[in-house]
Amino acid sequence: MAAARELPPHYARFFRALGQRIRSYREERNLRQEDMISYDFSLRHWQMIEAGRPINMVTLLRVCEAFHLTPEIVVGGLAHHLGLRKKP
Repeated sequence: MAAARELPPHYARFFRALGQRIRSYREERNLRQEDMISYDFSLRHWQMIEAGRPINMVTLLRVCEAFHLTPEIVVGGLAHHLGLRKKP
């Protein structure tokens, strides 16, 4: 098995912030992690998402669908974790 590729620090910060935001959406709806099974997530997968493990676009869209939110809302404002600056 190939060794896990380490994320650049700014990517890791982004995914940790995304996981925290996703957790807050779940908690706002008074859902437990176990409740996310009804949205076709395994408990372990959901725990990894909230822990800040990287997710792909399909997973992001599934999260958005579960909470009836757009991707723009879910990831909005997290770009500063990437350290990107707007070009003048």
